[in-house]
Amino acid sequence: MDDDKAPPVNNSDESSPKGDLDEDKKIKCMKERQKLFNSMSKYEKKLIKGLMRGFGNTMILWLISKKRQHGYEIMTKLHESTAPYNTKMPSASKIYPVLHDLEKNNLIKGSWEHHGKRKVKYYEITPEGEEALSRFKEIAKFAKKNKSSLWLEFFRDMIAIEDD
Repeated sequence: MDDDKAPPVNNSDESSPKGDLDEDKKIKCMKERQKLFNSMSKYEKKLIKGLMRGFGNTMILWLISKKRQHGYEIMTKLHESTAPYNTKMPSASKIYPVLHDLEKNNLIKGSWEHHGKRKVKYYEITPEGEEALSRFKEIAKFAKKNKSSLWLEFFRDMIAIEDD
């Protein structure tokens, strides 16, 4: 049976000193986030997971707009960005229905490629997907310009988004 997964790819240049510094910085950041997460109550952890889950479809569309990629790569990126808030890798049962929904609505397009004996499905954004992201950005710009959005106030306060 074909599957959408591919083995993880290590894009870092392990032989370079800069690669070591970047890895040290990542490890330090992960430890700081883990410490913060460990200090949260069970309910606070639930709130954080709910917030991340709510932005999942748009985040996946945005990730695909940056680079053509396969489902396992997307799961890995999401996991790296949410660790330690989410200690488990996002499951295929959560990610692939989103990918299939985005594809069904013509926001992304999947194409199968052979990698050795395996077939891997790569996803890329469609013009309709680019238009959808563009509209999302326009809505955000409108809210920022009019300073009338509760969401804008929320993000400015919670994520320290600065006005230009």
